[in-house]
Amino acid sequence: MAAELTTSQLSEKHRTTLDQALDVIRTRAYWSPHPEHPKAYGENGSLGAAEGLAAFQALQGSRFALDQPGTDGWTGTEVSPYGPDLGIEYPHADLDVLLPAMRAGMGAWREAGPENRALVCLEILSRISARTHEFAHAVMHTSGQAFMMAFQAGGPHAQDRGLEAVAYAYAEQTRTPGAAEWSKPQGKRDPLNLSKSFTAVPRGIALLIGCNTFPTWNGYPGLFASLATGNPVLVKPHPRAVLPLALTVQVAREVLGEAGFDPNLVALAAERPGEGIAKTLATRPEIRIIDYTGSTSFGDWLEANARQAQVYTEKAGVNTVVIDSTDDYKGMLSNLAFSLSLYSGQMCTTPQNLLIPRDGITTDAGEKSYDEVVADLAASVAGLLGDDARANALLGALVNPDVKARLEAAAELGEVALPSREITNPDFPEAVVRTPVMVKLDGAKPDAEAAYMSECFGPVSFAVAVNSTEDGLELLRRTVREKGAMTVGAYTTSQVTEAAVEEVCLEESAQLSLNLTGGVYVNQTAAFSDFHGSGGNPAANAALCDAAFVANRFRMVEVRRQA
Repeated sequence: MAAELTTSQLSEKHRTTLDQALDVIRTRAYWSPHPEHPKAYGENGSLGAAEGLAAFQALQGSRFALDQPGTDGWTGTEVSPYGPDLGIEYPHADLDVLLPAMRAGMGAWREAGPENRALVCLEILSRISARTHEFAHAVMHTSGQAFMMAFQAGGPHAQDRGLEAVAYAYAEQTRTPGAAEWSKPQGKRDPLNLSKSFTAVPRGIALLIGCNTFPTWNGYPGLFASLATGNPVLVKPHPRAVLPLALTVQVAREVLGEAGFDPNLVALAAERPGEGIAKTLATRPEIRIIDYTGSTSFGDWLEANARQAQVYTEKAGVNTVVIDSTDDYKGMLSNLAFSLSLYSGQMCTTPQNLLIPRDGITTDAGEKSYDEVVADLAASVAGLLGDDARANALLGALVNPDVKARLEAAAELGEVALPSREITNPDFPEAVVRTPVMVKLDGAKPDAEAAYMSECFGPVSFAVAVNSTEDGLELLRRTVREKGAMTVGAYTTSQVTEAAVEEVCLEESAQLSLNLTGGVYVNQTAAFSDFHGSGGNPAANAALCDAAFVANRFRMVEVRRQA
């Protein structure tokens, strides 16, 4: 296959970016090559706002052709959480044809080596970045995120996570030299001499099982980690969120072909309604790596049954905030209100349980009782979302009917401190938009435990009264150990308490945010600096991203020759 993109062209364009990424995963400093602001796009070949919207609209009501082998029909059932039926059909694959075709290009992709693979991956990300406005609408209308969040989280932040995975993959593959001369002295006899070569060998086809809420942000780390380590990637999107990942596959296939590689190294597996092909794919012998984000039940099934594959899961947890004391009461309330409201709580990092001593807390605004803290936080959320236009921009839409059902059922679990209210989106009147509900629970009562010890995904939080901060820390420990947590937050002015909560999180492998009162929130993580999940508690068996996330996607194979 003739290459339109040469290695030297790719190196000239992307090597500096790769080097910066390699540096920043060591320093953990802030850095991003992908602009966050929509106005940064529209020049140098990138789509501006109007062009991106037009590109998205042109996709609706069409067939999304990918020219991949084994297409035996068409399927597509996406309906935007904002109301419109997208009407897009995707190729349905005969796996017995597609999977062998995906393996055919592995040899050349392996022989390309870590650097060339990384540079091709960066070209894919670069072209996705140029279409960020188009991707933003695709993410918005499949996940229910508000536009600005879909633009940032589904665009530059997702692209950052993909680049981060490429950097880790390159670093781990090049940790071992490609070749070495080996000489062992033998005293008076001639030394023993060998020439050795070391090749990063991919495991095989990787399966990416996409999620509904963050198809690109959660999908890109696994996709690019596998591709950069030499593995073909079969993308199986969530049936409600196919378009963002189908666009990604389209771009990847285009770049691979132009770089002289087999486009079938990346392919799409869209499913028919009720087909449930994830289980079928996950246990096929060709599938050697699986990346999954979603429910605990299916994540556990994958870990137990996909025995032939290396499985990376991000499942569910019960995220907790311990409120002991604060020297910025207003800032704490404001920070928590935003965290509870963003994307209607439909993030795996959103706080659910707020552990508050029943005797109250000490603040810079005086002593506050448990009831006062809960009432003030409820008022802060209500104030933040009091303007419907601002509320729509923060909340987005409920992604599916299950979230709405959980929200409505939560009000029956205890005393409602903050009732949910319905909001109309004037641009999308069919969207289901609801403000968060906050429920008061007594942590000492066994009947309340069933609620706060289970994940209630969506705009639901529990203000749990505990006997003391010490009791709260024990409940935190038990929650993380038994149920897992993607995030933990704490507010305290006590160095003793700070050390104690830090010790719990170190022992139970939970990522901790302390005393956040400004513009950084517990449910946000920054690529290249923050670890998303730890892989050390039941919420996830992997972290995005670290060396462990990439290193087992390939094996080092050695060839020794007599020198």
